[in-house]
Amino acid sequence: MNKNIVLIGFMGTGKSSVGSRLAQRLKREFVDMDREIERVSNMTVAEIFRKHGEVRFRSEEQLMAKKLSQRSNLVIATGGGVVLSSENVDHLKRNGILVCLDASPEDIFARVSRKKGIRPLLKKGTTEEDIRLMLEEREPYYRCADIRVNTSEKDVDAVVNDLLQQLKNIL
Repeated sequence: MNKNIVLIGFMGTGKSSVGSRLAQRLKREFVDMDREIERVSNMTVAEIFRKHGEVRFRSEEQLMAKKLSQRSNLVIATGGGVVLSSENVDHLKRNGILVCLDASPEDIFARVSRKKGIRPLLKKGTTEEDIRLMLEEREPYYRCADIRVNTSEKDVDAVVNDLLQQLKNIL
């Protein structure tokens, strides 16, 4: 059985970009959980947050984690908060290798500043210090990862190469 490779980590660490490229290199199907939730709900993540709140989004996310854990041979990019639910982590670990992508608060700030309008948990005026604090809060949740790769100051191909090196020992 080919376990899924599940990318977790804070927003802006490169889960979607790295996941897409990794899937190409491994000849696997790529699934971006947020895009899949948008497809089935017929709303953007931002719209779900705005119209129904974070609780509803987390519920959709939990259903998606369970559904994807029943498939195999996928590369999955999760949303940044998927690990806040131990149930999600249990589902995704059942048939997956969890890879946490890390980045410095400075890099994350630079990356997400370009997309603030579509990042529901980022408010206008969010600073690097705010991101540093959020990273510290979430760090215990990211410890569930089997592998960690730092994406700071690296291009997508360099990150994918690092990840493939580490996956050789597991796959």
